[in-house]
Amino acid sequence: MKLNIPIFLTIFRVILIPFFVITFYLPFDWAPFLTTLLFFIAGVTDWLDGYLARKWKQTTRFGAFLDPVADKIMVVAGLVLVVEYNHTFWITIPAIVVISREIIISALREWMAELGSRSKVAVSWLGKVKTTSQMLALGGLLWRYNTAMEIIAIVLLYVAAILTIWSMLQYLNAAKDSLLEDLRK
Repeated sequence: MKLNIPIFLTIFRVILIPFFVITFYLPFDWAPFLTTLLFFIAGVTDWLDGYLARKWKQTTRFGAFLDPVADKIMVVAGLVLVVEYNHTFWITIPAIVVISREIIISALREWMAELGSRSKVAVSWLGKVKTTSQMLALGGLLWRYNTAMEIIAIVLLYVAAILTIWSMLQYLNAAKDSLLEDLRK
């Protein structure tokens, strides 16, 4: 396998994850800003690696595997930090919804790939909107610059949770014939 810039960007994103986790716990006033900066740099690499891979026709199987794994680890790490910091149900519930959906859809995609029907559960525009809402929510909740930012971030977290459920239902609907095939016999 030949490494290329999109794969390096994805690997860089994975490397950033422990650093934004570490900075979250630093006892300095600027730590929340640095945590958020690292999180957003990682988020930008998510967009950039996919864009460059398509533009330069450098998509690889390794990149197709590592990119969603890096995204999910980054989001789950951010959600865990935010839940730990806030330790309240109105943050925990949407975090559990988002994490649960990621597990369900990952399993669904893997299963559909085994059936040769992976394209039925390909990423949709709704998934991209959900991801954007999720990243902005996490950025605001990691930074915690002021109350207004936190309120907006919580609203965005709920928007992301709603879009998470909606997109999950779309994916499950697209796969329903395969999922329910045994029950119809």
